Amino acid sequence: MQTREEALTYGLSFPDTYRDAPFHDMNWQLVRFKGNKKAFLWTYEKDGYINLNVKVDPGKAFFWRDMYSSVIPGYHQNKDHWNTVILDGSIPDRDVERMIEESYELISDSPSRRIYEAVKRIPYGKVATYAQVAEMAGDKKMARAVGNALHKNPDPGNIPCFRVVNAKGELSGEFAFGGPDAQAKLLRAEGIEVVDGRVDLIKYKMEM
Repeated sequence: MQTREEALTYGLSFPDTYRDAPFHDMNWQLVRFKGNKKAFLWTYEKDGYINLNVKVDPGKAFFWRDMYSSVIPGYHQNKDHWNTVILDGSIPDRDVERMIEESYELISDSPSRRIYEAVKRIPYGKVATYAQVAEMAGDKKMARAVGNALHKNPDPGNIPCFRVVNAKGELSGEFAFGGPDAQAKLLRAEGIEVVDGRVDLIKYKMEM
């Protein structure tokens, strides 16, 4: 990988990303994550080469710098959290891609994203409580945040929010799924019994 377009194309291959040129200077072209609008890939030409600035875990910053002389502390950015990758042909494509991917993962790791990924792990024909989803998302204390995130579900076809119930097995209000009994219908379609707006957690609660 030695061209700007190769780097930008790879950055844009990740979910929910977009290209930006915020400085009215086409030498600086970025790829951002839509969820928080943060840039995880900066591209610019310097000293005859395309350079990439990528976010890095401080614990791995020197790992990449020690491995390749063309990976240096981030140009015009925090030297502990950013590396500059000089595309001079000396770094294998797989490692350039790996550094871009790590940058994306650091930028896009938001509570909502972790919640949605946790909900995707609820098996067909099972339910999980808000507390279970919070624990799977890495923070037992954010059960309320789970409810807020699920009500803003950006992809209902792939994020099965209807499988989430409260600690008593009760379903959400009708507003959350587009009408009365909508959540119950979705659960029943998977073989889950719903009685008086509630499911039997002993029978249907997923195992952690």
